[in-house]
Amino acid sequence: MTRIFSSFLIVGLFWAAALSCTAQRQTEYKTVKILTTTGDRSQELVESTAGLLPAASYDRASIVISPSQRYQTVYGFGAALTGSTCYNLMQMTPENRRAFLTQTFSPSQGLGSSYVRISIGCSDFSLSEYTLCDKEGIENFALTDEEKNYIIPILKEVLTINPQLKIIGSPWTAPRWMKVNSLSDLTTHNQWTSGQLNPKFYSDYAEYFAKWIEAMRDNGIAITALTIQNEPLNRGNSASMYMGWEEQRDFIKQALGKTLQQHNLATKVYLFDHNYNYDGIESQKNYPTRILEDAEAAKYVAGSAFHNYGGSADEITRVKNAFPDKEVIFTETSIGTWNDGRNLSRRLTEDMEELGLRTLQNGCSAVLVWNLMLDEKGAPNREGGCKTCFGAVDIASNGYTQITRNSHYFVIGHLSAVIKPEAVRIGVKYQNMPTVQCLAFENPDKSIGVVLINKEKESHTLTLQVGNSKTTQTIPANAVVSLLIR
Repeated sequence: MTRIFSSFLIVGLFWAAALSCTAQRQTEYKTVKILTTTGDRSQELVESTAGLLPAASYDRASIVISPSQRYQTVYGFGAALTGSTCYNLMQMTPENRRAFLTQTFSPSQGLGSSYVRISIGCSDFSLSEYTLCDKEGIENFALTDEEKNYIIPILKEVLTINPQLKIIGSPWTAPRWMKVNSLSDLTTHNQWTSGQLNPKFYSDYAEYFAKWIEAMRDNGIAITALTIQNEPLNRGNSASMYMGWEEQRDFIKQALGKTLQQHNLATKVYLFDHNYNYDGIESQKNYPTRILEDAEAAKYVAGSAFHNYGGSADEITRVKNAFPDKEVIFTETSIGTWNDGRNLSRRLTEDMEELGLRTLQNGCSAVLVWNLMLDEKGAPNREGGCKTCFGAVDIASNGYTQITRNSHYFVIGHLSAVIKPEAVRIGVKYQNMPTVQCLAFENPDKSIGVVLINKEKESHTLTLQVGNSKTTQTIPANAVVSLLIR
């Protein structure tokens, strides 16, 4: 009996200690940093702070955050540093550029954006059409003046501000001498637009990727990840190349995966990099999962990447459910004349709902938007590319001093400010708040990042509870509010 009593006593003491630790952990939340942006621009990334109060047992909070419910890990949020973006940034004075990049990328003095996308060779927002090996023969690979004079200097400056920056690269086309009209017509396709990769150049093209990663590394820039082809189902961009899923699968397993390993490169490889709806091409539906079904190809692949110019973010969940051990990231979306892109009153909450709520709730591990900065004309741009796109930021070309922040800047800023790299999405339970939408993450330092969206025409006051702490917040009409709870 004594032994039994002692056993019960030990167990009881264990659970008491565990409960005590839990209670202590829950009462550690004491302050809230608040960031507010409204669609009418009366508040743009306005900071404030508040305290937290103990949550009494009889409280019924509007939203309850549940750190014990855990989902995907996220790596960061950001925008594309295209050639056009870097050109505009380089027209600013060094002092103004540094101030803007610090606000955008600094984890301690700014919003902490932590992921960028760059092109491998040109994109449709480069200063010219080019690849890194325009003269036939992979031995002729070399970085161009656009990398040396614009992209690399900007990347280096950003890395001094945020040394943990992640970088993903995407090609818009292979060198033209590697392209053919089609896989049934192997005539050289000496054009920037369309064409397909000639299978006889698989090894050379794999070397092209490896040489690019090494060239960037030699310039002090580590490449985190790559996609094999930007928009592989889009034949019509100013620089483009068609690559069906079977081609991408064969290129990975026959050449790219082995080549990266031979060069001892740990750069992640993401599939697809195109629209949720596979551009409506029946034979290309389920593009990434078809490749992942091939074990030889899948072993070289980290996951899949999507754009949202067609289809629904629900496709992220379908792909995640099919291959839960593989990641999904979101790599491109744009604003422009077609979606009233400079109308913050409309775009702010719509874009946060689409790019924050829908992508992340469906299991995305990173979110990137298109050009970080274009001028007021959406330039520099080229014939055949997008001439109706806007940047996340507009800069006035008359002096390059006046900046207007558009919805995508605020979306990425609000996410980055409170959701840190390696954060884990956690549970959110609504109890009596049907109008405000919410995302929550636990950061590596155990702080809680929360993003709230109010699409309504009137403000809403809510009580948010995490652990044994609560905070009451008024979310303005048509607004996004981010909370960092410590």
